Amino acid sequence: MKVNKINNAIESDNNTAKMPVLFLGHGSPMNAIEENEFVDGWRNIGKTLTKPNAILCVSAHWETRRTCVTAMDKPTTIHDFGGFPGELFDVQYPAPGSPALARETKSIIKKTIVSLDENWGLDHGCWSVVKHLYPNADVPVIQLSLDYYQSPQYHYDLARELSPLRNKGVLIIGSGNIVHNLGLVNWEKIDEPGFGYDWAIEANEKIKKFILSNDHKALIDYKSQGRAINMAIPTPEHFLPLLYSLALKEENEIINIFNDKEVAGSLSMTSIKIG
Repeated sequence: MKVNKINNAIESDNNTAKMPVLFLGHGSPMNAIEENEFVDGWRNIGKTLTKPNAILCVSAHWETRRTCVTAMDKPTTIHDFGGFPGELFDVQYPAPGSPALARETKSIIKKTIVSLDENWGLDHGCWSVVKHLYPNADVPVIQLSLDYYQSPQYHYDLARELSPLRNKGVLIIGSGNIVHNLGLVNWEKIDEPGFGYDWAIEANEKIKKFILSNDHKALIDYKSQGRAINMAIPTPEHFLPLLYSLALKEENEIINIFNDKEVAGSLSMTSIKIG
């Protein structure tokens, strides 16, 4: 689809078929170049999707003092990590941006003033997973930042305002990890999918139950849900993208859970498709 046709679809008042919503547990940046069961899971879920007009990604790796949306025509591929092989730094994901979607996103969010950003690009929380969904980099991609000053309730409420984009052919993706405690990673077990500490398994199971029972209030108030969940979410940035995805779920939509394994003791790759 040509860019001007995409822009017209996004800015038009005419609705298209409602797009699903994804939350992807992205894990290590190495998943961008490795072949493993999690990469297979992303590819397989991609095969179930109608090709979108554009993608809006909320990544754990773009935190700002306000809410921003990337608005450039050609976002750069950001290698926002260190200590990995050169092969990973060589990866480029040259998907176009979508200034039209950025403007539309800014216009529909009323909770705050959204800044149009020309500097960020696509960080690894975005491109390392999207490249497996759309390896030809032929779907425009923008990112929405996380305002790290704001509460989980704030983020959930803001996310609900994105709902109209689903009817404009926009695939909304939250990218983070439900269990994400890097300080307790067991590096000797990094290549053994399925290894999780007891507290990590407990937290992942509790959070899945909240997801499947539509208990979003408990997830917003995750700090009150016990020791295991607090160990799983020592900082909020990898958890908040889940709230963005869940906030967009409508009452009768089905949730499909996939890639549901712990890795390295203190991380989980659990991912969901809504709709």
